[in-house]
Amino acid sequence: MFMGEYNHSIDAKGRVIIPAKFRDKLGETFVVTKGLDGCLFVFALDEWKNFEEKLRTLPIANKDARKFTRFFLAGAADLEVDKQGRALLPSNLREFAELKKDVVLVGVSSRVEIWSKERWEDSTAFDDMDEIAEHMAELGLGI
Repeated sequence: MFMGEYNHSIDAKGRVIIPAKFRDKLGETFVVTKGLDGCLFVFALDEWKNFEEKLRTLPIANKDARKFTRFFLAGAADLEVDKQGRALLPSNLREFAELKKDVVLVGVSSRVEIWSKERWEDSTAFDDMDEIAEHMAELGLGI
């Protein structure tokens, strides 16, 4: 399980340090793709295969299913970490998530999210958590 929040910078070549705690769980090769809310999703290969299988079960005749699948698969890329613990993020994904210099890597259970620091700070205004908690209870998650 991934958890925690780490602040790092992207270097001039588009590389970001992957925290050691995350590297241990991600393995030698892992997958990065567009994420929801304007971040990138990073999956270990086994989690990616699980996600990919779920996408494969969506009905091809459904336009939203095709678009949803395309969103995640079209920009997906295999990544490897160099000896300094850095991974090169593809330019199209850096552009999508507006990653310029300062980034935040966040562990979110089965995946890691990579956020621009600015977007992360905007998204973590948890003023509406009481309302969200009510919606989670409707989905069967009670605290």
